[in-house]
Amino acid sequence: MSDDIPRDQPDPKGRAVPSGRLSRFGHFGRLAGGIAGGMLAEGARRIADGERPRMRDMLLTPGNFGRLADRLSHLRGAAMKLGQMISMDAGDMLTPELAEIMARLRQNAHHMPPQQLQQVLAAEWGKDWRTRFARFDATPIAAASIGQVHRALTRDGRDLAIKVQYPGVGQSIAADVDNVATLLRVSALLPRELEIAPLLAEAKRQLADEADYIREGEQMTLFAGLLHDAPDYVVPTLDREFTTPQVLAMSFVAGRPIETLIDAPQDVRDRVTRSLIALVLRELFEFGIMQTDPNFANYRYQPDTGRLVLLDFGAARPVEPATVEAYRGLLRAGIHGDRTAARSAALAAGFLGQGAIARHGERIDRMIDVIVGEMGRAGPFDFGDRSFVEVLRDEGREVAADQATWHIPPADILFVQRKISGTALLAARMKARVDVHSMVERYLWAAI
Repeated sequence: MSDDIPRDQPDPKGRAVPSGRLSRFGHFGRLAGGIAGGMLAEGARRIADGERPRMRDMLLTPGNFGRLADRLSHLRGAAMKLGQMISMDAGDMLTPELAEIMARLRQNAHHMPPQQLQQVLAAEWGKDWRTRFARFDATPIAAASIGQVHRALTRDGRDLAIKVQYPGVGQSIAADVDNVATLLRVSALLPRELEIAPLLAEAKRQLADEADYIREGEQMTLFAGLLHDAPDYVVPTLDREFTTPQVLAMSFVAGRPIETLIDAPQDVRDRVTRSLIALVLRELFEFGIMQTDPNFANYRYQPDTGRLVLLDFGAARPVEPATVEAYRGLLRAGIHGDRTAARSAALAAGFLGQGAIARHGERIDRMIDVIVGEMGRAGPFDFGDRSFVEVLRDEGREVAADQATWHIPPADILFVQRKISGTALLAARMKARVDVHSMVERYLWAAI
């Protein structure tokens, strides 16, 4: 874990996590009421200005996004995690104002007050747990959606980072996911014809995995073994003595937030970004298992060693062989600039639905041309040049507005693409230049 994690804790005493089902349901009710009030106020303002307000325009206001971010930040758990996913996955497609608001969910949440922390640790370790430590820092060094992290020193000198899960998180996952889905349905952000039940079931399963700290410890140990021959990375070591299903203990590893590299020399940014992309390619094509949460907070950088510190393995999941081959086909088509092959591969993988091709074929082909044009260029790719994103945004906006063609890709594709898109977003923030073309080529013809 890092010793330089930025804190966003406006209340130094913490903010208790609502742990009961009725309490959390009440928060969702107040959120819905606040959003409805915001919609009425926005509608009245637009009518006064002589406009005919649309439901979507009244809903998607900075005020409503602020209410959503604040309430989900308070609830934490699966509710906040889903908000983080939305904010990360939207990437360049959000307006600057909404991107700034939703970015609150990628920063640290409020932490538990001391009394609630004491109750959680007493339940996990026993009432005399403090006697086992020479030092336990009560103020967390990080607080996120599912748990908060404390630094501690054991009696025998082990320097640990200890992640403590918020109470009630595991038990609230199913209800939180259903409540967020209901908000999306009621707000008309999702068309009623879109079948999201399989995706919701997969989200619940994934979030349940992330709330199981025994499983996360196993995944962390697995990745340490997979990367034993890779000097560019360091993975914390699991401390089994203090790990339980709700507490994850690991060696403390110093490092700086990766965002601090934004002002680093170009060669440093390029090298670190290359390591990030190399990791994604190895996960997809070599390991068959991927840590699918690209949150920037999951990476730290060690200036003295030049290594990347990898954190948070709760979202690690196997990648299906069919998904590996789907990406191999997409990359092969892109590298070779073959629009027809790229469209066929996207349809076969489930990225695109037949309805979108039938109704917006020319727009989609123009988007594919932009993508394969960028992928097909040899030499370093300049992630800082975002001119092509504007073209994709303009073309994609019209396709996305046609709810009749909305299509949900397979869950495995969604989780892998989330990691790929998040890595590309981080590379863009770094304005890195990396020869992705040559990195990808070695994987295009290999067998599974």
